[in-house]
Amino acid sequence: MAKGRIEINEATCKGCTLCTIACPQNVIAMSTDYVTVRGYFPATLVDPEGQCTGCALCAVACPDVCITVYRQVSPKVRPVQAAV
Repeated sequence: MAKGRIEINEATCKGCTLCTIACPQNVIAMSTDYVTVRGYFPATLVDPEGQCTGCALCAVACPDVCITVYRQVSPKVRPVQAAV
């Protein structure tokens, strides 16, 4: 399974919760102990086991473009040709 990682810009997040609803791995939660300067509880990544797949559904759902998605790229393996 592909691995991914996201970064959430907490300064621009308005806490709409759309990303938490969209995430199929349930690795995004709303902060309960941090309030932004604008008075919002931002979304935070809660992924201690590395379950994020980098599917980007959270980024697509975010109306304020607060989420950047990074995907782990696996090297392409080329088949070895037999010597003739």
